[in-house]
Amino acid sequence: MTYKVGPKGQVVIPKRIRDRVGIGPGDRVMVDEEHGAVRIRKIITDPAERRAILASLRGSLKGSGLDPIAGLEAEHRREVEADEREQRMRGL
Repeated sequence: MTYKVGPKGQVVIPKRIRDRVGIGPGDRVMVDEEHGAVRIRKIITDPAERRAILASLRGSLKGSGLDPIAGLEAEHRREVEADEREQRMRGL
């Protein structure tokens, strides 16, 4: 599917994708560009939702020697910090 970018640079995320990813009104998203592609990711800010996601992953890499929880938490902190820096730069 293709979509037209509006005069303010806005694009509507299709409902089926919003539903599948869990993006709703008021949610925060991060927009990244890499190698000419644009990626939109939902930012999980609700602590209960973060805990539920992390709990669902517990044990998924058992025996691998990796600590997925620490990695996910660190990645989330970096995303939130980057988002906050961007907001400060924009004066929001």
